[in-house]
Amino acid sequence: MAAFRKKWFDLCRLVQAESAAAAAAGAGLGPCYPPVVASVTAKSKAAQQRRQGLFHRLLHEADSIEKKLQLYGQRQRRKFVVYPQTFALWADRSYQSFTKTAFVPSLPPARRAPADLALDLDLGALRGLACDALLQEHFYLQRPAVRGPRPHEPLHGPFLTQLVTSLSGRLAAHNPLLATSTLDLQPQVNFYWMRGEEVVRHGHRSGRVDPVRFQIDDKPLLQIRVPKQLPEFVPLDHLVTEEIPVINHTPDKLPMFKRQYENKVFIGSKVADPCRYGHTQFHLIPDRLKRENLIKKNLAHQIEVVNRANGIASLFAWTAAQAMYQGFWSEADVTHPFVSQAVVTDGQYFAFFCYQLNTLALTVEADKNNPRKNICWGTDKEKCMSHFDLFLLQMRLQLSKIFFACA
Repeated sequence: MAAFRKKWFDLCRLVQAESAAAAAAGAGLGPCYPPVVASVTAKSKAAQQRRQGLFHRLLHEADSIEKKLQLYGQRQRRKFVVYPQTFALWADRSYQSFTKTAFVPSLPPARRAPADLALDLDLGALRGLACDALLQEHFYLQRPAVRGPRPHEPLHGPFLTQLVTSLSGRLAAHNPLLATSTLDLQPQVNFYWMRGEEVVRHGHRSGRVDPVRFQIDDKPLLQIRVPKQLPEFVPLDHLVTEEIPVINHTPDKLPMFKRQYENKVFIGSKVADPCRYGHTQFHLIPDRLKRENLIKKNLAHQIEVVNRANGIASLFAWTAAQAMYQGFWSEADVTHPFVSQAVVTDGQYFAFFCYQLNTLALTVEADKNNPRKNICWGTDKEKCMSHFDLFLLQMRLQLSKIFFACA
């Protein structure tokens, strides 16, 4: 009996080898038996790899960007919600690790201006627009007929909105790209991605190894979208000396909490919108994270951390979503950089950030042999006006009181 069983196994092996040789020799001849593959519903690693391969093939064969985004976010699991404006200590280091971003504490290298970009800017006129925006908000705040906002609700938001609208309209004559731009007021920006692995500890899927999922739901005060992509700051494979922090603890120690809801990728407009590239975002720091409140809590060393975390998380979500609108994702990495900019302010101090997305391959499998890094350039917060400008503004405020009283 044992000899018969051995002979039968050898015969099966020979038949499979002959069928494979026939398939390799003739294109029209197929194997006699179907290939031996892992079950789709099993719990083995081979089955998990097959499910992952089928899912990747389904995404690669999607016939439209809308279909690809729908398939990308259809599997809903519990995920960590990343808040760009967070009270967590040293959140910027964790955000760099989650997004594979290297932070450079300066502005990117200057580029040569295009030939069609006029540089004869009238700084006096721009300063006048800023003063006019301040005067307008001051007038509406001091009107006796209208009840003003509460003391903890300053008019920084309306002032910044008026200022950005005026400046973008004035600078459109010098930059043709701004003439065709779109200005969004408090848009919704979302991005969903996977980074790292974890073991499921509870439920019927306990013991399985799953990717760590993240979701950013951002809402900037303003953002400018343009129909043409901004030029790159550095080449795609440029290597910076700054290293990405290595975080050994799990994200829930940040603290960061898991939720389960719709996985969404959104830049503030639909895919069919012609202005599908980002230019600049404007973020307003909430009152609880302002400089004065952090100093009162003996957290003065966290002032710049709040700005960096906001700039890194917001710009990564916005720029990565733009790349996915062009058909790129973790298994189909970007072929050219995507660039966006941001301004983070509390109404008095301004910080400027520039972000270049060099890779979307953030999963464990896609990041094995990937030397690329996303790069974020940023500055510390600076006051928007000097003492001389403040003196001019105070003079104009006094004149405005006389003007409004005479009116």
